[in-house]
This record gives sequence, C-alpha cells and structure tokens, in this order.
Amino acid sequence: MIKVLLADDEDLVRSGLRMILSSVGDIEVVAECDDGHLVADLARQHRPHVVLLDIRMRTSDGLAALRRLRTLPDPPRVCILTTFDVDEYVSEALRLGAAGFLLKDTEPEQLVKAVRDLARGGAVLDPGVAARVLAAVADGERMAEPARRLLQSLSEREREVLVLIGQGMSNAEIGGTLHLSEATVKGYVSSVLGKIGAVNRVQAALVAYRGGLIA
Repeated sequence: MIKVLLADDEDLVRSGLRMILSSVGDIEVVAECDDGHLVADLARQHRPHVVLLDIRMRTSDGLAALRRLRTLPDPPRVCILTTFDVDEYVSEALRLGAAGFLLKDTEPEQLVKAVRDLARGGAVLDPGVAARVLAAVADGERMAEPARRLLQSLSEREREVLVLIGQGMSNAEIGGTLHLSEATVKGYVSSVLGKIGAVNRVQAALVAYRGGLIA
C-alpha cells in the first residue's frame, strides 16, 4: 500500500486529491494538513511514501516543509503541487531535492500514475507544466555554458533519452518512442544522471533546458 500525505491550504484541492487517490486499491491517504509547519511532524508520525506539497501556503510555504522533510532519517518522495504561475520558489524546490512537479488540476489517471512512479523511486514532471517550470529556473546564459559542457559527455542515444525525460515521459514511454526495452531505458537514464550530476529526472531535464537541448 502506497501511503500519501497531502499538504495544501485549499480545502477543495485536498478533498479532490483525496477522492482521486482513495478510489484506487493500492494508495492510501494517511494524513493531510493546510500548514507547512505540520508536514514534517505528520511525515514522522505516519511515514508516508509520497508527499504532495503545495509550494505556496498562507501560513507557511512548502519550501520550509521541504527543508524539514530532508532532515528525516528516511525522507519521503516529495512532489510539488503548482499552477501555471510558477516563480522563484521552483528553483529552490529543485535544489532541495523535489522529485516532481504536478499541476493541481492534473487528470486523475496521471495523478495516480505519478504517485505510483514516485513511490517506486522515480521522478515526475507534468508535460503540461514542464516547459514553464524549467524555463522559470533556467537562470539565463550564466548557467548555459556549464550545462552545455555537461551535455557534451553524453552519447547521441543518451541525449535522445534526456530530451524525452524533459518532455515528462516515463521509462516505458521512452522505450516505446525509441523502440528500446524498459530495462535498457533504465540503464540509459541511470547513465545520464550520473554523467551530468543530477539526483533525479527533474534536475536532469533542467540541465537539458539550460544547455539548449530542449527548446
């Protein structure tokens, strides 16, 4: 059973997420809150596998919660809930190790799939917000040259895989696009992350955007 913690200061958003996730047999919402200060304590108490975290809440922003979650002995996977008006918070969330970004109005099937992927150790980036999220934190030309140097270490196939990661594709979807087995794709993804020094797929996609591999 995949245990999920919901943290969002909008009651309607939380109730919608809870309804979607509770409708499937392998996911359980074990706790929820509307205050970032409560997130780490609830995570320590309920030990969720995944936290869906609003990056901007009235009483405490999600970044403070993310920092506290990182101090836990076995921190959960954190996915940031956002809207199209992404801002400077996103860059810091990436630095703090957020494993994904999802729009609050993500389709139910995509939400369930994202939670399952996160629980398995993956990272998710909603295709509908990918370009906006990554462009918002690209930091311009100052970061472009270091990113281009990192990309030079990749083979042509690894660059193809990275482009598809940046488009929010899962390993299975990448395999279908490139006519590769999922196990082979997993190997390429691992190699890409290692070569460019990214801790997850979101950070890898950010390098691709900064280096001009993805427009």
